[in-house]
Amino acid sequence: MTSLAPLIQRRDVSSTELTKMYLARLKTYGPKLNCVVTLTEDLALAQAAQADREIRAGQYKGPLHGIPWGAKDLFATKGIPTTWGAGPFQNQIFDYDATVVERLTAAGAVLVAKLSMGALAQGDNWFRGRTNNPWNLERGSSGSSAGPGSATAGGLVVFGIGTETRGSIISPSAENGVTGLRPTYGRVSRFGAMALSWTMDKIGPMCRSVEDCAIVLNAIYGPDGRDETTADAAFVWNPDVPLSKLRIGYVKNEFDPPPPGSGRGGAPAGAPGAAGAAVGAAAGGGTGGRGRGGLTPEEQQRQREARLKVFNDVLDVYRKAGLNPEPIEIPSNITSIANTIGFILTTEGAAAFDDLTRSKDINDPSLGTWPNAFRTHRFVPAVEYIRAQRARTLLIREMEKFMSQYDAFLSPTNSSTVGVTNLTGHPAVSLKAGFIDNRPIELMVTGRLYDEATILRVALAYERGTDWHNKNPTL
Repeated sequence: MTSLAPLIQRRDVSSTELTKMYLARLKTYGPKLNCVVTLTEDLALAQAAQADREIRAGQYKGPLHGIPWGAKDLFATKGIPTTWGAGPFQNQIFDYDATVVERLTAAGAVLVAKLSMGALAQGDNWFRGRTNNPWNLERGSSGSSAGPGSATAGGLVVFGIGTETRGSIISPSAENGVTGLRPTYGRVSRFGAMALSWTMDKIGPMCRSVEDCAIVLNAIYGPDGRDETTADAAFVWNPDVPLSKLRIGYVKNEFDPPPPGSGRGGAPAGAPGAAGAAVGAAAGGGTGGRGRGGLTPEEQQRQREARLKVFNDVLDVYRKAGLNPEPIEIPSNITSIANTIGFILTTEGAAAFDDLTRSKDINDPSLGTWPNAFRTHRFVPAVEYIRAQRARTLLIREMEKFMSQYDAFLSPTNSSTVGVTNLTGHPAVSLKAGFIDNRPIELMVTGRLYDEATILRVALAYERGTDWHNKNPTL
């Protein structure tokens, strides 16, 4: 976007030309990636033509003007199907636009596609199958913002808009090798977006660079009078804030080698050596022969070592940039509370989809494991849900106390802190930090509430110190 916007502003290329190019890529590669639910060609060409007229008239609106983008298919788009990735909602059409869609339209952006998502925001499988990974079509795209991740990485859209409740921006961003920003809970209005968990759902951009994420967030954040959880908090992006002013930590036990004899894959996620353990877990673990992922113990060890090298190289990049990341430990009371109250998400999801659970449509095969989860969580006592939310208040206070010592902290994207910070509402950004066997490995930067500007600045320092963000898949 940062490279395309000046071309459009100078009229070196028209929005219509750019939009036609992306529509052609969506038609050619969308079926291979299985990431397109609905191609919004007529709307896109009309919006592009309008952008060209406005720019010719000297009414340039900014860096999103005339830029093609794709929406995760849980955002209401007037007169266009919004399927939520699920068979029972294939023909669902709203007569209004979600706030995010409205704001991007007002900024002059061009909606070219509704992109796939895991059914009802779970995983990368939807009613037409699995969304595929542009780095390797044999792999899935992760979820639930599978389509925005796959399409953005594959160059089918300039950027996508995803949502996260517990990992649904960070995980597909990491799997597809894009820069994904999960803003603070309450930063972006959710009006017109499918609700899974009213107290956890968040909306954010999935782009190819840090500055692109800042540009998109700047267009979509802030209250709209329709989602009362949205805060009126300023977002002031300054890419040149001196790094010397920032205190940055890194989660030590997720950058260290696993201790000897620590078991399957080296260590569990969140335990010592989690950065290396993730490789073994992804490969299926095991102690003899080949794991379910097809890797021998020796191959798993090689990948663990390669992953640890990636993350220790991250620290070297930051040191060269003028930062001195400090080793930190997440207090055990924070992780223990978070591990105890994770059922909040599915309990709220069961409430959100109780009408579906009571209908014959609950047996639709595209829904995956949701039917049993919804049925089971109807039996969570109100007392336990309320107690969990009270414990969550304590969790947020403890996390804020911890974060008062740091401007941001670094971790792998498979960090145990993903679950914690989704419960507390803290923002995070993920970006490419390296590759292992042509598979992207991503770094996550987590920050204080409503301080996306700082984590983006920290991420930008890494991006400026490396060339990983310029490496994209070839389709």
